[in-house]
Parts: sequence; C-alpha cells; structure tokens
Amino acid sequence: MALPTVLLSVVAVVSLLLAFTTAVCISRQQLRELVADLRPRLGLAAPGLALLIAVLIVNSLTRRAAQQLSWLFGFQITDRIYRLEGDFVAWIQTFQTAELTIYFSAIYVYGYVFLLVFPLLAYLALSEQRPLHEITIAYTANYAIGLVCYLLFVAYGPRNLDVAQQLMYNVYPSSRLLTSAVNTNTNVFPSLHTSLSMTVLLFAWRTRDAYPRWLAIAAVVAVSIVLSTMYLGIHWLTDVTAGTGLAVLSYWLGVRGADRWRDFATRAAPRITGAFRSRL
Repeated sequence: MALPTVLLSVVAVVSLLLAFTTAVCISRQQLRELVADLRPRLGLAAPGLALLIAVLIVNSLTRRAAQQLSWLFGFQITDRIYRLEGDFVAWIQTFQTAELTIYFSAIYVYGYVFLLVFPLLAYLALSEQRPLHEITIAYTANYAIGLVCYLLFVAYGPRNLDVAQQLMYNVYPSSRLLTSAVNTNTNVFPSLHTSLSMTVLLFAWRTRDAYPRWLAIAAVVAVSIVLSTMYLGIHWLTDVTAGTGLAVLSYWLGVRGADRWRDFATRAAPRITGAFRSRL
C-alpha cells in the first residue's frame, strides 16, 4: 500500500470520528453560530494557526538534518533508559492479545490525529475564543520544545533494540510508511504522542463545563494513546513520563500566554486576512 493510500485511509477514518463527535458534543446552536461567524473567528485564529503550521513545517524540513546534528552533539541516553526501567515495556506486552493489538494500533494512528484535530473545531465553535488561543499555543510549545529535545537527546525505542516486539507493524504493515514519513527512530524522548494527548486531556478538563461529553471521550482516547505507545513497543515509560511533564509545561504556557497572544492576534489578524484576500 502506497503512502497516499494510507493517508487517505487516515483522512476517511478521522473524518468519520470527527462527524460523530461533533454530533455528540457540539450543539446545533453552536454550529449555527460558527457558520454565521466563521470568517471573523478564523481571522482571530489565523495568527496562532499560522505559527503552529510554521513550527510543523520547520520540524518536517529539519528532521533529517536535526537527526544528524543530534548524533554529533546530543546525549545518547538509550542505555541509561534501559538500565533505569529494564523490561517494563516487555512486561506490558505480556498482556497482548490480537484484539488489543488491533485496538492500540488503530488508536495510535487514527485516534491520535482525531484527538488533536477535534479540539480545534470544538473551541472554534465557542463564542469565547480564548480556549482556541490557549490550545494553539500549547500545541506549538509541544512541537517546538520536542524538536529541541530531539536535538539534545539520542534515544531508540524498545522495538529498535529488540527489547519489545513491533506489534503494530505485524497487524498494520502499511503504518510503517506513515511513521517513517513523519518521524525518525531516535525521536522518542520525550513521547510527543503522550505530551500532545495529555495536553488535549488537560484542556478537556479546563473546558468541561462547555463540553462535558468531550471530557469523557478525550480521557478514554488520551489514556489509550499513552498506553499504546508502550504496548506497541514504540516508547519507554521514561519517554511517557517526560511527555507528561512536557504536556503540563505546554498547558501552562498556553494558559499563561493566551492573553498576550490574543492581543497580538487582534492586531495581526486584519493584516493576515487582507494579505490573503489580495492574493485571491
């Protein structure tokens, strides 16, 4: 299966999950208001989303070069991690079943994308846009700090050391195309799957009054993603612990930086929108 086919399958599955969760969590009144105010809301969100996209592009373009630099200047910590926690991940895999492997593989690929995308839609549907600004900043912080950590630390996951089995590739071989396209074998400390999932869960708790059902869904999906990273042999417990710490830090940066960012976005949005219109 070619990479475009894999990407299409991800888009299809995530779209179905988004449609279902939107119907369950977002009211019709909120959707009507979103449609009516879509342009100004997107204008306010544009600077934050642009910054996030810029960080993602930098991350993508520098991934291979960053890996080479990390080998020259980074700290090689794989052996230290293994000495610290031993066969914990291998122990988790002793509970494997065919059903669990299929579930965790699907959660790792499809559930992760869904978990990151839905809050952007849900918070855009709120009349108060602060949560959208907060989580956008938090996402950006996760990726930016993660990139720095991947430069500083060289670490292979359990599956690369034959400490654990590569379960996902056994049941979903085409996922190798996807993971190799977006990551490298040494980018495991901290676990961004963990940090971003826990960031979403923290914001789901923060906005529980607006979206109580989303809190329940986010909790199940986020915890499942965290467990999947170890069950599938991709990350160590140390990576997961560091990822959780990164989530807390990114959440704090998002909440503390929202007011300043909103002031900047209010000034920058008309310029960005005007430049975009002039090109149409």
